[in-house]
Amino acid sequence: MKTILIPLALSVALAATLTAGQAKAAGCIKGALVGGLVGHYARHGVLGAAAGCAIGHHEATKQAQAARQNQGGVINDESSDGWRHRQ
Repeated sequence: MKTILIPLALSVALAATLTAGQAKAAGCIKGALVGGLVGHYARHGVLGAAAGCAIGHHEATKQAQAARQNQGGVINDESSDGWRHRQ
């Protein structure tokens, strides 16, 4: 059964990758790889990949949101103490 499912899953993943336009799956691929690897050792590879994708996407969204919020201030490079301060 596994000899049929693994090539089938790989071919579906390849087809989805090739036919998809620009996907907004930031963090999903890395999370799915890590989750799938950990899940493989726990005998739940697909479940681990799905959970890893969800967690990876969540973490990437948090980082992107934090980066957008940090772009707000102007940085003053000419301070007397050598540190960069926001104005």
